[in-house]
Amino acid sequence: MVDKYDRASIAGLLSGKKWVSPHRRVTAVLDEGRGVAEIIEEHARGTCLGGSAWSLYHYTKNSKDVYWSKREGPRIFYKVRISAAQRPTELVASYDPASIESVVVDGGRVRVTYSGLAGAGVAALSRGMAKGVVGIEVSEYGGGKKVGRATLLLPKKEKLIVGIDDTDRADEGATWSLVNELANDVRSRFRGVEYLEHAIVQLYPQNPHKTQNCVAIAVSFAVPPGSWRGVIRAFREMLAEHTLSKETGMAFFRGIDIPAPLREYADRAKTSMVTVEEARAAAKAGGVEAIPITGERGIIGAVASIAYVEDPDAAVLLPKGM
Repeated sequence: MVDKYDRASIAGLLSGKKWVSPHRRVTAVLDEGRGVAEIIEEHARGTCLGGSAWSLYHYTKNSKDVYWSKREGPRIFYKVRISAAQRPTELVASYDPASIESVVVDGGRVRVTYSGLAGAGVAALSRGMAKGVVGIEVSEYGGGKKVGRATLLLPKKEKLIVGIDDTDRADEGATWSLVNELANDVRSRFRGVEYLEHAIVQLYPQNPHKTQNCVAIAVSFAVPPGSWRGVIRAFREMLAEHTLSKETGMAFFRGIDIPAPLREYADRAKTSMVTVEEARAAAKAGGVEAIPITGERGIIGAVASIAYVEDPDAAVLLPKGM
């Protein structure tokens, strides 16, 4: 038997149980053409770093369809192959205590099934209290020695990555903070849009055209299906209004996995001079659209930055030997 709840009713069911600590948010973005999804979780109360570290280790190791993951503080990102149907997982205490069993597309919703022993079973329930959850179906209630198994119902969204370069001038401006503010404005302007990631991408530090530190910026969003055009239009208009440079460029990519040609180009842009023509070629090969805002040169860094949006720690590194 499966019990079905919306977010408010599962919160009511679990209220007063201090051993339940709710996740803050859960989001699913899809690339159905490639058969993959990315699940983004903000762990309990947005502060439980121990829980996020435990989850990253065990869900990555034990979930057959998870093929990539990362943790940023309490947030965890899992890339998962989309399943045709829900599949149960055999759990083993301590060794295999938790799993993302399946990610299934069901019309305009995504069904993500979690299972876990003891506290991991409780977490399967507590995710139902998170922002972004439409409903939860509970087949087994966890806690203590019991197995917990629950399916989250999440709205279908897609991932949009935006790269920006060259917005400041010698006496004023900062690209990293301008893009961060514009991304926050986009989040507040469009219903259902979530601002996911921000990366400062170190480019070739000996570039004679640099303003100072020679970095480009990439940000990513979870957007409802079909809304990406409005988001790009708004971002483009705000960027044109607020940039201080005559060489501002922008680029965007819709998808989850970064294509190899794009990453190869980005690595070259970090270690050597590249041209606008090379940037446009890499954009075409990688499914990126490059947009000059006030000039062409900014396209070079805008396209390169997209490849590093999911790896901000690597993005900031200087080339070896420099």
